[in-house]
Amino acid sequence: MPKIFEYFGFIFYFYSNEHEPIHVHVIHGSQESIFDLVLMDGLLSDILVREKKGAEPLSDKDKRTAISFIEKYYKNIVDKWVKFFVMKKSVRSTKINKKL
Repeated sequence: MPKIFEYFGFIFYFYSNEHEPIHVHVIHGSQESIFDLVLMDGLLSDILVREKKGAEPLSDKDKRTAISFIEKYYKNIVDKWVKFFVMKKSVRSTKINKKL
């Protein structure tokens, strides 16, 4: 379960046995939701939010924060996805200390 980002209490991560579409799990406190990245010609065109079975979903406010983060860092998320799942290499977690 590689953690890819930390952002003011939000943890962004992949499961090690993931599947497409490219997506990221986001935990804040005891809540968790899944965000699918929809890409068109390499650019982010949409973010679809799913609930994780058995987990309390993120609040609407936290979902908005996660979406804003993903919009800003989607290229890094995609790069880490490719590195981990396609190239089979480890990825490092990045701690972001600057507000969006």
